Amino acid sequence: MPEAKPAAKKAPKGKDAPKGAPPKEAPAEAPKEAPPEDQSPTAEEPTGVFLKKPDSVSVETGKDTVIVAKVNGKELQGPPTIKWFKGKWLELGSKSGARFSFKESHDSASNVYTVELHIGKVVLGDRGDYRLEVKTKDACDSCGFNIDVEAPRQDASGQSLESFKRSGEGKSETAGELDFSGLLKKREVVEEEKKKKKDDDDLGIPPEIWELLKGAKKSEYERIAFQYGITDLRGMLKRLKKAKVEVKKSAAFTKKLDPAYQVDRGNKVKLVVEISDPDLPLKWFKNGQEIKPSSKYVFENVGKKRILTINKCTLADDSAYEAAVKDEKCFTELFVREPPVLIVTPLEDQQVFVGDRVEMMVEVSEEGAQVMWMKDGVELTREESYTARYRFKKDGKRHILIYSDVTLEDRGHYQVMTNGGQCEAELSVEEKQLEVLQDIADLTVKASEQAVFKCEVSDEKVTGKWYKNGIEVRPSKRITISHVGRFHKLVIDDVRPEDEGDYTFVPDGYALSLSAKLNFLEIKVEYVPQQEPPKIHLDCSGKTSENSIVVVAGNKLRMDVAITGEPPPVATWLKGDEVFSATEGRTRIEKRGDTSSFVIESAERADEGHYTIKVTNPVGEDVASIFLRVVDVPDPPEAVRVTSVGEDWAILVWEPPKYDGGQPVTGYLLERKKKGSQRWMKLNFEVFTELTYESTKMIEGILYEMRVFAVNAIGVSQPSMNTKPFMPIAPTSEPLHLVVEDVTDTTTTLKWRPPNRIGAGGIDGYLVEYCLEGSDEWVPANTEPVERCGFTVKNLPTGARILFRVVGVNIAGRSEPATLAQPVTIREIAEPPKIRLPRHLRQTYIRKVGEALNLVIPFQGKPRPQVVWTKGGAPVDTSRVNVRTSDFDTVFFVRQAARSDSGEYELKVQIENMQDTATIRIRVVEKAGPPMNVMVKEVWGTNALVEWQPPKDDGNSEVTGYLVQKADKRTMEWFNVYERNRHTSCTVPELIIGNEYYFRVFTENICGLSDSPGVSKNTARILKTGITLKPFEYQEHDFRMAPKFLTPLIDRVVVAGYTAALNCAVRGHPKPKVSWMKNQMEIREDPKFLMTNYQGVLTLNIRRPSPFDAGTYTCRAVNELGEALAECKLEVRVPQ
Repeated sequence: MPEAKPAAKKAPKGKDAPKGAPPKEAPAEAPKEAPPEDQSPTAEEPTGVFLKKPDSVSVETGKDTVIVAKVNGKELQGPPTIKWFKGKWLELGSKSGARFSFKESHDSASNVYTVELHIGKVVLGDRGDYRLEVKTKDACDSCGFNIDVEAPRQDASGQSLESFKRSGEGKSETAGELDFSGLLKKREVVEEEKKKKKDDDDLGIPPEIWELLKGAKKSEYERIAFQYGITDLRGMLKRLKKAKVEVKKSAAFTKKLDPAYQVDRGNKVKLVVEISDPDLPLKWFKNGQEIKPSSKYVFENVGKKRILTINKCTLADDSAYEAAVKDEKCFTELFVREPPVLIVTPLEDQQVFVGDRVEMMVEVSEEGAQVMWMKDGVELTREESYTARYRFKKDGKRHILIYSDVTLEDRGHYQVMTNGGQCEAELSVEEKQLEVLQDIADLTVKASEQAVFKCEVSDEKVTGKWYKNGIEVRPSKRITISHVGRFHKLVIDDVRPEDEGDYTFVPDGYALSLSAKLNFLEIKVEYVPQQEPPKIHLDCSGKTSENSIVVVAGNKLRMDVAITGEPPPVATWLKGDEVFSATEGRTRIEKRGDTSSFVIESAERADEGHYTIKVTNPVGEDVASIFLRVVDVPDPPEAVRVTSVGEDWAILVWEPPKYDGGQPVTGYLLERKKKGSQRWMKLNFEVFTELTYESTKMIEGILYEMRVFAVNAIGVSQPSMNTKPFMPIAPTSEPLHLVVEDVTDTTTTLKWRPPNRIGAGGIDGYLVEYCLEGSDEWVPANTEPVERCGFTVKNLPTGARILFRVVGVNIAGRSEPATLAQPVTIREIAEPPKIRLPRHLRQTYIRKVGEALNLVIPFQGKPRPQVVWTKGGAPVDTSRVNVRTSDFDTVFFVRQAARSDSGEYELKVQIENMQDTATIRIRVVEKAGPPMNVMVKEVWGTNALVEWQPPKDDGNSEVTGYLVQKADKRTMEWFNVYERNRHTSCTVPELIIGNEYYFRVFTENICGLSDSPGVSKNTARILKTGITLKPFEYQEHDFRMAPKFLTPLIDRVVVAGYTAALNCAVRGHPKPKVSWMKNQMEIREDPKFLMTNYQGVLTLNIRRPSPFDAGTYTCRAVNELGEALAECKLEVRVPQ
């Protein structure tokens, strides 16, 4: 990976500039009028945690680069969070691609974190500004850097090598002579290209103009280019971009503002700058306007530090700031971040009528927060609200969407979204339907009396008009039109014959009319004798034999009874058998002329009963009975309850009211609401006549309450008691992939997967049922639900064919069953035995004496196989070996292993005439015994030869070596001489002259060193100087021999272009002279061939062979005693 070099686009500023940087490579400082094009906001106020900030780099296209930074862990409490950004906000991570990789390391000794950004195979798109952010709970810092990507440069050295070729027309690269003249010509061309490139880079612009451009503002580049005749503006700008910026040390600032700051709205932030002279005046600017001290902006002077504190930051404070000392300035940018806006009170479902006013309100956690309203996925904007029928309203934290006159087009799914959450609700709009609760009745009125037409409708807001014979009635002195609540009245005083006719009330906006007839009663005066018995003139609307009057509870009743008689009779009223004589109060008697009236101001149920009027005079008496029936709205329905629920539905049942109000109940109205809400939603607009209702379109997992109203001809009852809160929960879907896992003579094991849909009610478990083929009776296999997705059904009849099914159970009930497609025959399926020998038991199993032997060997087979363990053909010793066998495995256990337990064990698993066997080799080892017969065989100089014999007992394990120790006879302190000596002898060197030594040897095997050593029976005495050793007389051995090839050459077939090697080995003394031949021609100093001789191993390397190199190769070895030859054939094939 190439080393990243500093970029020419941007240079570090302030204290981040590298020390000792040559001033010539840094052009003039960037214009002061423009703040640095940096960067992105930091997370909080920077605290300066960087020991080494990342450097800006310039990289060639296609190469790799590494950006390194170091963070001081002493300034942080806990491990930091490292983030890399490109530009302002684009975070680099795992999704950025395989070319980007990140590395973090921590040096615990110095508490320094090292972070690295690796970019592989840089492309032009990687060019730009980057930012590194370090953040912990209480500290934050960030710094920016730049990566510039250049086009790849031409490699002049590569051109030189390319020109360094051999002359000749041969195909071989080794053929011909080197062409140095071509190389010299190429060098001249290269020098010319370099000179031309340098001229192109300068663009023919004098150096003084470059210096002028480097110190000028960007806005003046075009003017300078025009003045000095520069036409290639693009090349000029590219050259200026690559020029390094000269770092001028600030005379006024010792520490400038950080590139950017970030703060949450409502919090405060501090901008800190440090100046070189505390007496220098400093001014603060915001977007070029000077800032004056106030409660919003607080200036602080702490030594050389100058601090600007901005309190209660708002979005208006998101600006560019600068600090100026005389002519020097430093810039920064403040980013104000909106806190997440949470929804405190969500929208609620509403159900309204056409023309109603609708207010949909949501409350958020912040005042002045921005919210987005959406209807059916389409945003509702304030600009469209001027032409639409809705408008927005803000009241502190509450945001309200208002429809003054809602229509059917306004119904739909509404959603409110903030940067911290969202909520949604449904607006249902229905056509308004008007109900007539009391119709107007025909009237028969005498002259000069009052006629009252009265009707009651369901909507208090409905207005209407009165018509007489199709002509609108206007109010006058005699005619009064009133509208109070749901009641509309037309009152005609002093009725005249011309008032007779058909009167109609027409509600505004509805195709509905109420009609009644006014009959004028003429009074004819006839001659009456002076003596006349009393007579009651009673006219009631009842059609039964008994006079009856019906009145609505709460209305006023006036029973006017006309009486005649001479002399005038006396009227007496009775309710039942009780005489009623009160003339004041709610119920009273009024007398007026020849009329006796019984008045009830507000009729009640208790007023219902038989009333009798008795009139008497001296001539006689008359009696009439009236039955007064008071009708009212019914009582609320009773026993309202939810009997069952589903995923989004519930079944509601109730009992009729005890009292129907004197009129039959025509139906019921139903409402529901979410628990905790105060807004009820109507479920039906037409009266519902049944006593069971299915409510739909509910949300699973939400608690609801419901209530019922009873309706009769008089009106609507009070609401019933609310149902207990209930939650729509559906059973799960059916379990999936029901299969049979195992079958025996009496059992069947089933397994399945959980349902696709579980829902808010979760799943309590599963019930398994089975049914004999041909039967419809399903028998439960388990009474309690099982949680796991598997179950074994036991005690089944052998040979029967049985169907199985599984259902999921939760609080909502049973799911649809998952049933096997085919019945299962209850009969065990034979399976051949198979031993699954573990991998570690396929080789010799070694344990130490005293350790436990615990072998678990699984097997398979049906029915349950018979397992037999043998050792050497005989059953195992049950006094030492414990064997436990289950349906699936067998366990071989020895509590304390002994060497007698070693050997080959055979495991046999058999089912009837089928069997499988496995052999397990066990070796129990222990420490070996001491070596035998340790002796000092020979002593010469300061060396001693020690020999011994292997131990009698090797511990049932191979001896891995011997530990040899020595001890001075005077001190008897033992020191190691050799460890893991493989042979049964060793030479002990460097013994001290004049001392006498003992030697001892330990045996080592897999268990370690032997408990006791073998000690030498004699000692080695190192004689002092002056004593000569008479050497033994012996005849020197003649090692001379003629050359002989120990390993011959082998015929080879190689591929053209790939290096080949021919190998052989020769032996001889004196050392033979070796030569190689090709086709009986000796190979001389040819660079294509490389010949080596390493301790008798001879190698001929052929570099990139071609078909020309094929042939017979011979190796010849010659010394004074003779010569030897070895040859082979080499075939070179050209790939197709």
